[in-house]
Amino acid sequence: MITFETITDQQLEHLNENVLKEKDTIDVLKWAYETYGDELVYSCSFGAEGVVLVDLISKVKPDATILFLDTNFHFKETYELIEKAKRRYPQLNIRVIQPEISVEEQTKLYGEKLWERNPDRCCQLRKLEPLEKELSKYTAWISGLRREQSPTRRNTQYVNLDRRFHSIKVCPLIHWKEEEVWMYIKIHNLPYNELHDNNYPSIGCFHCTSQVAEGMDPRSGRWANSAKTECGLHLSGSTKK
Repeated sequence: MITFETITDQQLEHLNENVLKEKDTIDVLKWAYETYGDELVYSCSFGAEGVVLVDLISKVKPDATILFLDTNFHFKETYELIEKAKRRYPQLNIRVIQPEISVEEQTKLYGEKLWERNPDRCCQLRKLEPLEKELSKYTAWISGLRREQSPTRRNTQYVNLDRRFHSIKVCPLIHWKEEEVWMYIKIHNLPYNELHDNNYPSIGCFHCTSQVAEGMDPRSGRWANSAKTECGLHLSGSTKK
């Protein structure tokens, strides 16, 4: 099995440039589950890309494990969508992961509104550390990154070395355009976050997510009043060690 510790640069390049280069999303998912089986997990935020991947995964591995990081600061529409997904895909193992500390404990330790004063620390406590703990139980994980989403994601490959989590990160949607994501959702009548219909193209915690004006970068509504552009989950998806 290919792991973070054993894969070489040459093997990684061969996978992306030869084995998977001409494959479509379903083929990449099939390769991933054939390779890793239950050692593969999908960490899903239940955005538009998320509901597409959940649907595709259900066709490849109906009993796959899906993780959702509950920061305790999500919109009610996000929580409602997760319940819809559980009803639609009863065989999938959709697990909701909580941070080690509660909102009240965080306030006592770090003061009020940490997300405003130090958003990186807030993400560290409520997203990165919980995910790191969960991913340590698996060999590889799936992400819904698309290359066109932002400059930091343009070089994402199907298979990536994730230094942050010492894992293999599989990204089956790298070539999808936004219109293709929404076409799939509509054709298959998938449930999706209703906030998308109200100028929220990228949805995270309600403290750090705002509406996006027409024609603006879809991710400009995330941490709009700071220089922060990523929560930190995807800043280390290098394809090389």
